Amino acid sequence: MFRKIFGFLSFSFIVCSLTAKEPCIQNLSPLIPREVLFGNPEKTMPQISPNGKHLAYIAPVSGVLNVWIKTIGQNDEHAVSKDSNRGIIAYCWTYNNRYLLYIQDKNGDENWHIYRVDLETEKTIDLTPFDGIQAYPNGVSKDFPDEILIAMNKENPQLFDVYKLNVSTGTIELREKNPGNIVAWIVDDYLVVRGARIANPDGGASLMLRASKKDEWKIALTWDFEDVMNSNVIGISHDGKKLYLIDSFESNTARLTEFDCATGSRTILAQDPIYDVFNIISDLDKKPLAVCMQKERFSWSALDSKFAPVLEAMLRVDDGDLFVSSASVDLRFWILGFIHDNQSQKFYLFDKETKTAELLFVSCPELNKYQLSSVEPISFTSRDGLKIHGYLTCPLGMPRENMPLVLYVHGGPWFRDAWTTDPVVQLFANRGYACLQVNFRGSTGYGKEFLNAGNREWGGKMHDDLIDAVDWAIAQVIADPKKIAIYGASYGGYAALVGATFTPDVFCCAVDIVGPSNLVSFLASVPPYWTIFKKQFDLRLGDQEKDVEFLKSRSPLFKVDNIKIPMLIAQGANDPRVNQAESEQIVQAMKSKGLPYEYVLFPDEGHGFAKPENRLKFFAIAEEFLAKHLGGRCEG
Repeated sequence: MFRKIFGFLSFSFIVCSLTAKEPCIQNLSPLIPREVLFGNPEKTMPQISPNGKHLAYIAPVSGVLNVWIKTIGQNDEHAVSKDSNRGIIAYCWTYNNRYLLYIQDKNGDENWHIYRVDLETEKTIDLTPFDGIQAYPNGVSKDFPDEILIAMNKENPQLFDVYKLNVSTGTIELREKNPGNIVAWIVDDYLVVRGARIANPDGGASLMLRASKKDEWKIALTWDFEDVMNSNVIGISHDGKKLYLIDSFESNTARLTEFDCATGSRTILAQDPIYDVFNIISDLDKKPLAVCMQKERFSWSALDSKFAPVLEAMLRVDDGDLFVSSASVDLRFWILGFIHDNQSQKFYLFDKETKTAELLFVSCPELNKYQLSSVEPISFTSRDGLKIHGYLTCPLGMPRENMPLVLYVHGGPWFRDAWTTDPVVQLFANRGYACLQVNFRGSTGYGKEFLNAGNREWGGKMHDDLIDAVDWAIAQVIADPKKIAIYGASYGGYAALVGATFTPDVFCCAVDIVGPSNLVSFLASVPPYWTIFKKQFDLRLGDQEKDVEFLKSRSPLFKVDNIKIPMLIAQGANDPRVNQAESEQIVQAMKSKGLPYEYVLFPDEGHGFAKPENRLKFFAIAEEFLAKHLGGRCEG
């Protein structure tokens, strides 16, 4: 279900035919149906069982994503979960090889429960059947195959305690109580909580460690506020003597570091002067074997001489960007995924001993029947001298000059765009628009100085970077200055609202998906489990008590009078991050002033649209909206 409301100034209905469009549109590659772009994948997210005998993956059953399994080497694949609502988007094996666990919320409320699928009986039960909670796995061990540790905010919605969960019996036992300042727990291979990350009053964080459950907690290290978003514990050695960190302590970029728990000494294992460490591959002892920097594309390097030929063999499997989906417990069999910019993801079963790979499946084979546009890395210099990276995707079959352009702003904002096949990007290109993605200041991956350059710059210099990107595209004769749209979700939705209210002469239309319109009301309505990050929000957006006028000055709601362009606003009614009121209040303000808008509300969605039928409805509306204002084509 969804509700669509039109603004005071009605829009004429669009007939999506080539005869009504510009001649160059007729030379575009064949139109890709929305169902192919935004429907369910045929198969995705494969994971090998710990014993290496079975493969699990996500695939639809009657249009709803469920977990399937098969015996490797046999054709006995079948669905083992029976969800008929939102679909399953995250799951894992248990080390006893009998159960699969998955997390799921209700209609987008993000109150995640942990469910167990018994592969022998194919029955599913909710292991965390409590109202209003959020739970997620926090520690697993091959030495305790029937037990896991979970984090859950059952006692206090603001705080996550640690519980031991027996996946066979379903019994839950409290292990560690959160004293009020712990944001993350570190668990060793013996399912003992050995570390805790605490939020400090100044916005920084400290890491507390203990040698055993009986020992006292001691602060092992502290990260300043400028470091906290670039710094995390990613593993603890099997003997518990070493931690592996990705952090920016005494460095601009986040480095891979080995930390000695007894002495506090650090050994730098990998670093890059421009990019943060992004990912690693580890051995059974959690020791890093290879490291990845997310540059324009993934860049892998071996850290272990014995693993180097294995990594080389992995990288030869496919010319896409490599990521490891899972591995058997003995690390002989690996599931490798490869990301491309103009084709669907591919997954392979890799044998470490023979260094050979077998294609398991292409995630969306129907998509590969169509011509997709290439995603090109770009960079430019901002007005105040920062180097800004991004990506440009152009339509196939059109001259690369004076094109209609969509500025597609990523969410987060502490996130980054990457080289990948994004169905939204491909929709824009296929319909006749260039798509510009910008890793504006505040984005992750480029070091802490770049990230912290976005502090208190929502609607300020972060938006300047977006406008500088548009100016770059115009100067390069890529974009038609009269046909530029701004589009985004979450922070990107906020940026779209800012574009329409702060810089209304730059854009001809805007699309906002679940974007906050008033930073004061947004900060006052975040989920309870975000309360512990209040100081972070105070320093990165503005203090909720002291900076009310500043926050209002950066809020699109209070600049509605500046709007000159038509807007499309979409919202999930159950969004716990950006409440429905954030969209409703700016819609009401526009309505009261007779400004043009379309408002789409999905009662059964949250912070984004999980159900394929809702995605298809939204993008039907969105591409029609863009076709009217940018002059491209749409499916109809």
